[in-house]
Amino acid sequence: MGTRLSQLRMWMASHDLEAAYLTSPVSIAYLTGFRADPHERLMALAVRPDVATLIVPALEHQNAEKAAPESAVVSWRDGEDPYALVSAALQKCPRLGVEKEHLTVQAAEALRARAATKELVDVAPEVRRLRRTKSRSELARLERAATITDAVTEEVMSQLQAGQSELEVATRLGGAIAAAGGDVAFPSLVQSGPNSALPHARPSSRRLATGDLVLLDFGAACEGYPADTTRMAVVGEPNERQLEIHGLVLAAHDAAIAAVRPGTTTGAVDAAARNVIAAAGLADRFFHRIGHGLGLETHEDPSLDPGSQTVLEAGMVFTIEPGVYIPDWGGVRIEDDLVVEAGGCRVLTHADRALRAVLA
Repeated sequence: MGTRLSQLRMWMASHDLEAAYLTSPVSIAYLTGFRADPHERLMALAVRPDVATLIVPALEHQNAEKAAPESAVVSWRDGEDPYALVSAALQKCPRLGVEKEHLTVQAAEALRARAATKELVDVAPEVRRLRRTKSRSELARLERAATITDAVTEEVMSQLQAGQSELEVATRLGGAIAAAGGDVAFPSLVQSGPNSALPHARPSSRRLATGDLVLLDFGAACEGYPADTTRMAVVGEPNERQLEIHGLVLAAHDAAIAAVRPGTTTGAVDAAARNVIAAAGLADRFFHRIGHGLGLETHEDPSLDPGSQTVLEAGMVFTIEPGVYIPDWGGVRIEDDLVVEAGGCRVLTHADRALRAVLA
């Protein structure tokens, strides 16, 4: 299989590229092992057939040398010209691979001036393709993140009660993740009552009240690899309508997971869940994709959109998260993480999917 850099070089050779210039911190982390946020400073990876040069701000030099043994590390100090290092690493390169979705117009103009670049070829789709299937070490980190997330689910659910604010619960989620040895993968979502009908509403000062649906969407990360799960509770005893909608979403969730296997398309997995919800007359209340990839980013390829034609392969990791959202009433979403394996899939998150009744 070769290293990630060697795989990229094979693609470059097949496209007659003598060099590639990558600037997305996530791509650099994937290809070299060095992960950092350079903020406004230039950070880049220049890949040629014989050498990969990692260009970093001086304050990251030592960290980069430790993390990226396959790369030659060079650095620049504030006040210096980083493009002097870029031009030295790339040399003259009329045809250059870049990540078009990340490269700024300013940077493209600098490459034309400093490396005599005339044609920019997009390497981003190939890097995303490489990232789609996970290695054993990546899967181990994703599994650890899922284990921490499951434990935190049980802990925080057992503490939920009327009177707590959404913000208070979100803070508890973050604290529990840290105490369990993980990092917070993304800002936790806590939505109660009618707020649960807003899929990405931020936690507010609203306090949980008797009769509220409560939606928790959160995840731990392990060494940069995240889990992402959603579980539901109700304050007090659930009513018939809450049980009905929760049961419907759970059936859609289970149908999608049953459809996952190598060779199936992402769109077919989405359809398996969408058909269940449509049959109940609520197709218009499920208005997002069934799931998204997990890896170095919480949202990455593959994207399981309606009608999408990406073919599933063993080693892909993604979420399954159907939802039904009814304005002024509330919403239900149930989300798990899974990895595609020969003959089917393996679910990584295992916390109880029932509608939990918590203290009123």
